[in-house]
This record gives sequence, structure tokens and C-alpha cells, in this order.
Amino acid sequence: MIESNNNKTKNKLNINSLISKMTLAEKVSIIHASQKFESGGVERLGIDNLVVSDGPHGIRPELIPDIVAFVQAGRDDDFSVYLPTELALASTWNIDFAYEFGKTLGTEARYRKKEVLLGPGINIIRTPLNGRNFEYLSEDPYLTKTFAVKYIIGVQDQGVAACAKHLVANNQEWERFTISSEMDERTLQEIYLPAFKAAVLEGDVKSIMGAYNKFRGQYCCHNDYILNHILKEKWGFEGLVMSDWNGTHDTIEAGNNGLDLEMGTEQEWDNYYMANPLIEAVNNNQVPMSKIDDKVKRVLKVMAFVRNFYTSGLEALDTDKHDHFALKVARESIVLLKNENQLLPLNPLSLKKVLVVGSNAKRKHAIEGGSSQVKARYEVTPLEGIQNHFTDVEITYCQGYSEDEDANADALREEAVNAAKNADAVIVVGGLNHTGHDREYIDRVDMNLPYGQDDLIEALVDANPNTIVSLVAGTPNNMSRWIDKTPAVIQAWYNGMEGGNALAEVLIGKTNPSGKLTITFPKRLTDSPAHSSPKSYPGVDGKVFYDEGIMVGYRHYDTHKIKPQFCFGHGLSYTSFSYSNLSVSNSKLTDDKETIQVKFNVENSGSLTGSEISQLYIAPKNSLVKKAAKELKGFSKVKLNPNENQNIELTLTKIEFQHFDENTNEWAVEAGSYDILIGSSSENIHLATTIDVE
Repeated sequence: MIESNNNKTKNKLNINSLISKMTLAEKVSIIHASQKFESGGVERLGIDNLVVSDGPHGIRPELIPDIVAFVQAGRDDDFSVYLPTELALASTWNIDFAYEFGKTLGTEARYRKKEVLLGPGINIIRTPLNGRNFEYLSEDPYLTKTFAVKYIIGVQDQGVAACAKHLVANNQEWERFTISSEMDERTLQEIYLPAFKAAVLEGDVKSIMGAYNKFRGQYCCHNDYILNHILKEKWGFEGLVMSDWNGTHDTIEAGNNGLDLEMGTEQEWDNYYMANPLIEAVNNNQVPMSKIDDKVKRVLKVMAFVRNFYTSGLEALDTDKHDHFALKVARESIVLLKNENQLLPLNPLSLKKVLVVGSNAKRKHAIEGGSSQVKARYEVTPLEGIQNHFTDVEITYCQGYSEDEDANADALREEAVNAAKNADAVIVVGGLNHTGHDREYIDRVDMNLPYGQDDLIEALVDANPNTIVSLVAGTPNNMSRWIDKTPAVIQAWYNGMEGGNALAEVLIGKTNPSGKLTITFPKRLTDSPAHSSPKSYPGVDGKVFYDEGIMVGYRHYDTHKIKPQFCFGHGLSYTSFSYSNLSVSNSKLTDDKETIQVKFNVENSGSLTGSEISQLYIAPKNSLVKKAAKELKGFSKVKLNPNENQNIELTLTKIEFQHFDENTNEWAVEAGSYDILIGSSSENIHLATTIDVE
């Protein structure tokens, strides 16, 4: 428990009255940065600066505010909960966790006197190479929007404004400051906008961050079509749009095209595009005063929202509760990808010697990765977790591989292989890290595991058939060299401050794994729909073309019958489940307000308590419109004891059957027959029925 002595409250703001009293210079001071993470206020009118903070899975440590470099301030009061990253959160498929995740972050943000939390990240995961995939939720727009809305509500229920980012099509770090994302309107509307639309219309998100990249040739932070036409006019967004840091490039466009708050670090505050140059533009009649007033009003509305709460801090912060929640998410996020001959769970009582191999077994990740870095209150590594839970077992550690190019890789590998020959089980903790791979600013160059890990894993499996591979990573990796002969594989993500304990619990069966993939793991990079040519990734001549259209992720693999390494929705358990009794409330959907209730039974047919994630897909039959083979439109997670069964009920409306018609520039429903599919993954469909839609 942490206590605070600051009980200061903020007064409500009378927005229209305040704006009428401001000079142009005072108005402009409110809509651009005055420090690294603050926008300006108006001291004369009692308006404090607006304080914002990263990040999406923990509150960023305090930085020195008035220098260009992002340097920590060296304080001892800026520790935070380090939650599993967003991709790990989504892998739980536990929608209650999404709300609690936001609530936890919102509470810690309030305690740290932050008024806007820069999260959630809701960009669609398009390529396995994107350096920030770990900060996002899924390749699927339905799953992304479902988690995003609950996360946002959780944050904002604590009196902190959430900030959905990065609008729009910020799907790669390569040339992110200059690249222009080029796509057709249907792809934009069906794949890349739904989560942002839901954030506005369902989550009432108070702020949105523009992306660094251009969209159709114009920078996203002052893109007239995206910000004015779609966001503010079509969706009626009333909150503020802020730039990403140094994401603004033109004063006139910023003034007219929907940007409300310019943030950044790399110049004098008064020289920002929306500072003194904007005053000059207004005086020259290039930007109307009404645009300035609208920007100020939007910023003040966010201030008014957060300052109705005790935003200067809570009297106490229940850190134990938050840290335990980090453990709960980590437990349910772990995905058991493979478990041949039921090697897992291990029984510590039957083990004498266990070898742990890999740099990631001892590495801590919280303080790395770019803007989402966290100064964690503590971080349990996988090795520490194994030592905590494998009682009365001799635990030996070998590094096995090194992230230092000058290290003797052959000697490290040989040491680990020799130790493996005398162990009852080998646990490899490998994968990526936030310095060379999963991080802001860079993309990976391929899907291969770095540091010679493929050679190491092959040699360890040959030396000891009881070898388990656990990968710490925020993106798929090429496993082709060793997957067929490795008996057990776990995807452990960047799993927060309790990740090591969660992994150990899964290894020994204290936790029955229930996580499932929210992204497809391809066998090879060229199978990915974004990698058909250099034109589609990384782009040519400053443009990246989304030639795959709506066929993103599993839509592509299922439609074109390409077998991935592990499909969307895949995840194993130590128990088994059976499905039965599918029924629909009616077999025809006619009215726009009509619903169809889809009901089915899930039974735990195994011997252990476990949780199953059931997935509902719709599949068009004989469609005249180009569509994916199937699309996710519902899911449910239930925990069942052995022989227990539960009736699941999911609801469909006409909205779930819509596609975007580029001829009319409106949403439309194609009449015809659709299969309703119930599965445990996109590949494993257990029940099916057909309905007609008019």
C-alpha cells in the first residue's frame, strides 16, 4: 500500500466563459506542449497545464521535462505496476480483464497525477515484423474493438481520460515518419477503423492520438479526411485529437484539419507549428478563429472531465491488488502451442534435475521498448519463477546463447547441451527482447529467432527429448527448423511483473493454460498477406500499398487455404472440451433491429478443471461480394470442472453481416445464406448451422 498526502481537488471549468476571456495567445498556449508531457495552461484564469503520460501497460517513469532527450528524472516515487502487454491481455480472451486492466492503469495514473493516459494501442497487427505489435491487441477488428472499449471504460471510470492510438494505419515502424499508407476505402472501413469507431461511439473515449505516418499522402495528425470528415463529422467525436510526439508537420493543415493538441519535444515550445506560427496564421486569415476556439473547447472539456475527480492523486494505492491482477492476467495469457505426449504439466515430485536455458530466463523487460517502458515495482523473471515453484528440485541455469555478438556462441551452446544430457527436463526460455526487436522505432528484418537460438534448440532437443521451449516475444517467430521434433512449446509474451511466476505455474499444472492466439503464426514470412511484394511491405517510393485489402490475418489464410504454423484462436489445455446442441432462435434475419440468439453447449470432457474459449464465426455462402471465408463475430470464455457443461449464448444482429459498399460509400448487407460456425479456433470448427439474411 502506498499513501499520498495530496488531497487537492480541481474546480469545474466553465468552458464558454473561459474561452470568451482569453486572448489569442492564451488560447494557443492551451493547444500545444509546454513541457515534454504537458500542454500549456492559462495561469491568469486559473487553468493548470494538462498532464499526460504513457503508457498502455503501466505508467511511465518521470522524465526530465525540458530537454530534448527522453531521460529519466531519477525519482524514487515513480514506480508502477507492470502489467502484461496488450497482446498478452488480448490472448486471455477474458473481457472482464480488459475493464480491470483499464481500471488498474486509471487508478495508478490518478495516483501519479496524470490526467490523460496514452493508451490503449489499437492498431491492427498486419505484419509479423512490426516492432510495436506487442503493444496492440490483435489482427482482428472485432476482437480489437471489444477489448479496446472495455479498457477505455475502465480507465475513464477512474477520472482519467484514455487516449486511443494511433489513428490510422500505423502498422509498421519502418519509415514511420514519412511512409504513406495506401488502401481502398473498404479495407479502411472494415479492418483499420472499427476499433477507433467503437472507442468513440461505445467507449466515449476522451482523446485520440494521430499516427506518425501519412494516409493517402497527408500526415495523419492533420489529415482532413480522417480527422474532420470521419472522426468529427461522421462519428461525432467531441474529445481532443493530439499529435504523436513531433508528429505535426504543417501549421495551416494542423490549424484547419482537426488537430487539437500538438505534442513533441524537439524545439522551443513557442516555435511549435501550433504555437507562434499558428497565431500568425490566424492573423493572416489562414486559419479562422472558430477553429482555434473549437480546439480550446475540446481540450477544456477533457480538463473538465478529469478535474471533477481528485486527479492530484489518491490517498492510497492498493499495490498488492494491482500486482496480483498482473499475475491473474499473466496466467490466462500464456498460450500452450504444442504438448506432444502430454509432456506438460511437469510433476516436480518426479524430477531431480531441471535445466533452464536462455538469456530471457534472467532478463527483465519492463524498462525497455520505447514509449511503453515502465519502472516496475518488481519483476519476477522466468528463472526466479521456476525456482519459486519447483521445490526440492535441483535447478541449473545455462545461458545457452548470448545477445553479445562478441560472445563465444559455440561454447555457450556446448555447455547447455552437455548439461541437458543429465537433466530430467530442459526448459528453454528464449525469444526476443525490447532492445533489438520488439520496440518502438524499428521493425524486424525477418521472422527468425536471433542469437543462434535455432541451433541451440535443435541441439537441446537432440540431447534431451524432454525439452520445453517457452518464447518471450510480442510477435510470431519462424519455428520451422525445430517445431516438428520439439514436444512442448509455449508462447509467454512480455508478461509483466509476475510473468515468471505465471510461467512456472503453467509448467507444473498449478495453472491450466487457457490463452489463445489473437494473431496467426505463419510458417514463413512470405505466407503473410502483407509480404506479397516490397510494394506491400516495406513499401516503395515512400508509399506502402495494402494490396491484400480485407484479407488480413486469418481471413487471408482461411480464404486462400494456406496452412499456418498456428492458427488464429489456437491454444491448448491440459483438459479437453466437447461441443454440442447448437441452435439459433430463428433461421432468418430480416429486420435491422432483429437479433439471433446462438446457443450451444460446452462440456469439460477431461479430468482437470479448465477454461475454454468458444469462438463464433460467420461464413457467407455463394456471395457475389468478395469476402473472407469466415469472420469472428463473437466469443465466450468459461471455466468448467471435469464433466461440467454450460450453455453458451451469443447474439448476432444485422451489423455483424455488413460489408462496406464502395459504390454507395455506405454499409450494406448482402442478402443470402450464411453459415454460423462455432469453434475452438479458426481452424477447428465443431458446430455449424445456416441462416438466411434478407
